[in-house]
Amino acid sequence: MIGIFDSGYGGLTVLKALASKLPQYKYLYLGDSARAPYGGHDKETILTYSRQAVDFLFGRGVRLIIMACNTVSAVALRQLQEDYLRQPQITDKKILGVIFPLAEKAVKISKNGNFGIVGTRATINSEAYNHELKKLRPGSKIYAQACPLLVPFIEEGWEQKPEAKMILRKYLRPLKSCHIDTLILGCTHYPLMQKQFRQVMNKQVAIPDTGLVVASSLENYLKRHPEIEKILTQNLQGKIHFMTTGDVDKFKNLGSRFFGKPITEVEKVQMG
Repeated sequence: MIGIFDSGYGGLTVLKALASKLPQYKYLYLGDSARAPYGGHDKETILTYSRQAVDFLFGRGVRLIIMACNTVSAVALRQLQEDYLRQPQITDKKILGVIFPLAEKAVKISKNGNFGIVGTRATINSEAYNHELKKLRPGSKIYAQACPLLVPFIEEGWEQKPEAKMILRKYLRPLKSCHIDTLILGCTHYPLMQKQFRQVMNKQVAIPDTGLVVASSLENYLKRHPEIEKILTQNLQGKIHFMTTGDVDKFKNLGSRFFGKPITEVEKVQMG
């Protein structure tokens, strides 16, 4: 079983792509909606919450966890991998993130090595994307912009409003002046505004599709690690189970927008 974790709803855009490209696996989605968003929390709080999520998902029988939250991937992923996966008794569990796949894709499609990154304050301040991009393509020029107002606009369903586009233009203005040729959407909420990002940026700027990139990366990962794939294929029902720490009805309504189809059954859970 594959576990997908996010602080709230954004990870559902990743799950949507995974379930489409790899429908043969059973997925368990956990959204810590009661404590979302994580982007404004300090590192220790994010790490504590993320550890609780990992414990919970492994306890539910998950063998591979995707941290479908850029903030968690940026701030906590490496520590989580060290804490859990280096234990001698753990040989059949994995924790993956979304930052490396996106950075790898961005490097492949960039022509001039000028990258723009948008995300939460925590993701931008971590410089996690900067580190990956520089490792993959030394000499890269990287320009980052925190966009703290976009998540609440998207969650309110206001991404189509003129005010949202006005704010987006303000955030992207510095990046446009830097002549970037590739823009990384470093928050899994932002695919809901992919159209607006493309409208505001120059047409020649490439914007990788986060969900598709992560899904393709996982597919390749499982081909390279048949021992993990073998464990996952023991559950061929192709079912998806949704869980939230927050309000169930809100998750159904808001989550359905992110997932792209109705979510009718959600389990209320507690962590920590």
